[in-house]
Amino acid sequence: MTDATTLFTDLVRTETRLYNRIDARLRAEHDMSLGALEFLRIIGGRPVCRVHDIAQEVDITVGATSKAVDRLVARGWCERRANPDDRRSSLLVLTPAGEQALAAATPAFEAAMAGLTAALPRPVLDQLATGLSRWRQHLEQDPADQDA
Repeated sequence: MTDATTLFTDLVRTETRLYNRIDARLRAEHDMSLGALEFLRIIGGRPVCRVHDIAQEVDITVGATSKAVDRLVARGWCERRANPDDRRSSLLVLTPAGEQALAAATPAFEAAMAGLTAALPRPVLDQLATGLSRWRQHLEQDPADQDA
C-alpha cells in the first residue's frame, strides 16, 4: 500500500529538484528560464494563442501569465497582436528571435531531461510517464468532479 504523504512529498521534492536543475542549465547556457521556455513552447505550438490559453494550460492566474508574457515581449521573443475576433484580448506570436531562442534551448532541455532520468530503468520511466499522464488527465477534468 502506497503511503499518500510519502508519495506527495517525493513527487513535490522531485519536481522541485528537477525544475531547479533544468532551469539552472537553461539560464547558464541560454540566458532563459525554464518558465520562459515552457511559454515559448506553448505559444509556438498553437496556431492561435492568448494569455488566457497559457494560463489554462499551466494552471496559473491570467495576471501572472500576462506578466510572464510581458517579460517575453521585453526580450523580443514574442509579440502581442490585436485579436480580430475579440478586442479584449491579444494574440501571441513568436518573433524570429523567439523561434531561434526556442530552437536553441530545446536541445539543452532534452539533454538535461535525458541526463536526469537516466537513473531510472526504461520500463520504470515508461510506467512513470504513463501513470503521471493518466493522473494529470484526471486532475484536469472539471474541478467540480474532483474530491478535495
